[in-house]
Amino acid sequence: MTRTLVKVCGITRVEDGLFAAEAGADAVGFVFYPMSPRRVDAAQAATIARALPPFVLRVGVFVDATRDEMAGVADEVGLDVLQLHGDEPPESFVGLPRRAIKAVRVGRGFRDDEALRYHGRAAGVVVDTRLLGDTVMPGGTGVAFDWSLVRGLRDKVGFLMLAGGLTPENVAAAIAEVRPHAVDVSSAVERMPGRKDPESLRAFVEAVRTAERGAHRR
Repeated sequence: MTRTLVKVCGITRVEDGLFAAEAGADAVGFVFYPMSPRRVDAAQAATIARALPPFVLRVGVFVDATRDEMAGVADEVGLDVLQLHGDEPPESFVGLPRRAIKAVRVGRGFRDDEALRYHGRAAGVVVDTRLLGDTVMPGGTGVAFDWSLVRGLRDKVGFLMLAGGLTPENVAAAIAEVRPHAVDVSSAVERMPGRKDPESLRAFVEAVRTAERGAHRR
């Protein structure tokens, strides 16, 4: 198994961004969705981004934002990647100011073609949880979905990030089931929304690396 990238999302403070980098995260996420308890504005995100080591990717999370809005934020913050969590159609990925990955919500009845329609347009796919009966939550549920629903999807979409209810306790099992290129964590490594816990962060990253070492030995 190749190295699994770790993204820590919902960063709202410089110290939390540095905690994530020190713990071994490959990327941090800034949420620009107005309804999120982890929302930051471009000025806040830019301050955090400037304090991070250069090897940490800066990811901007948007929900149905305009191209101009994303371009402005990307330039001000210095974003490397856009992560789109709304109802953006495949054609909306043409001409975006940065590489962009598309979040697809997974629940009962999920079919691969819900993700595959973005293949060749988006730079990759994020699979996140769709709660039963939910029609509006774009992410951040803190609840895991049935990982068997996306087994084998990695090899079809080019780049696959797994999100939704991942914790230090379950991430190794999730990696073994889904074999994602990356995992995305937020609420499970927090003391409260938008405030990360250094011990949980370290435990999560170490669980990912332990899962990798186990895979290499098999």
